[in-house]
Amino acid sequence: MLRVIKLIFVLGIIGFAALSGYAYLADISPDLRTVSETIELDVN
Repeated sequence: MLRVIKLIFVLGIIGFAALSGYAYLADISPDLRTVSETIELDVN
C-alpha cells in the first residue's frame, strides 16, 4: 500500500514539473492586434 501511495506522489510531482515546464517554455502568448472603434456620444 505504501508503494502505491509513493508512486502516486512521485507521478504527481513529475506531472506538476512537466506542466510547469510546458507553461514556461511553450509559446502560449495571445496574438496582439490594435482594435479601434468609433463611438458617437449623445451630448445635448
